[in-house]
Amino acid sequence: MYLGKIIGTIWATRKYEAVNNYKIQLVQPINSQFQKVSSPIIALDTIGAGPGEIIYYVTASEAVIPLDVDMAPVDASIVGIVDSIYVEKK
Repeated sequence: MYLGKIIGTIWATRKYEAVNNYKIQLVQPINSQFQKVSSPIIALDTIGAGPGEIIYYVTASEAVIPLDVDMAPVDASIVGIVDSIYVEKK
């Protein structure tokens, strides 16, 4: 799982049938200090997250697991909203 921040919503008038019931979000991958770690990605929202929220997401073949279909063309899925982060200092 990876940490990210939703920075936008993507609207599509036509979608692959298996993902019709899901929102598509633009996610900025971040680290535990909320710093950007790579370029933004597109992720399917399976939990109802919205712009500005810190979320965690899965990628690759695991991205299909939270969906209610067996196969779908999905590279990343949002699977949780972060309430707080505690990082122990060394």
